[in-house]
This record gives sequence, structure tokens and C-alpha cells, in this order.
Amino acid sequence: MDQVYLFGLASRRAEWLSNRQVVVSENIANVNTPGFRAKDIEDFSEAMETTRLAMAGSSPLHLSDVSGRAVAVDEVDEGTWGTVHSGNSVSLEQEMLKAGEISRDFALDTSVVKAFHRFLLTATKG
Repeated sequence: MDQVYLFGLASRRAEWLSNRQVVVSENIANVNTPGFRAKDIEDFSEAMETTRLAMAGSSPLHLSDVSGRAVAVDEVDEGTWGTVHSGNSVSLEQEMLKAGEISRDFALDTSVVKAFHRFLLTATKG
């Protein structure tokens, strides 16, 4: 099923969401660490621009996808809601909003893949 573009795209988005979830959890874990700066990763659209699905010909008669797609995640400093006296810029409210977005995006991706999978099975059964 990896040959279907939608499944590959959903897989990449799931990887990106997993990486974002790790960064958000690190921010929450360091909420009381003096001098810790809150971080976030680049948007998914920016990550897709730098890691496009490239097609390469394995034979002059056909094409196949390139499977070496390690997604590079660049952490970027984010404009936070405020910095406390200790120099820590993590806002629990902001991080919990991000965690909610991640959960919602995982659910959306799963729903889209399930619907497309049902459609694909219906089309192949006839």
C-alpha cells in the first residue's frame, strides 16, 4: 500500500506529528528548568517542501518511489506567551493547546486513511 501517494503522505504526516509530540513533551518536562527556551518544529508544509517525494526511474520502462526519506526535523525557537523570571519561556497552556492540536491531527489523519482504505477495498472488490 506504500505505492499509493495518500498512504505515503499520511505516513509522513504521522512521523511529523510524532516528532512534534516529542518536542512538546520535552517542553512540558522542562517547565521548571531555569533558562529553558520553549521549542517547536517547522510546519508540516515547510517540511514537505524540503523533503518532496521524488520519483526516480529504476528502469527506463517504469518509475518507482525513492524510499530514503528521512524527515529532518529542525527545531526553531517560537514566540512564546511570556518569559518568567528564571528565563524559562515554557507556557503550560500553550503546550497543552499544541498537544490538543496534535491529538486532533492524528485523529483526522487516521479517519482519512480509514475512509480511503474502505474506498480502495470497495473499488477492488467490484
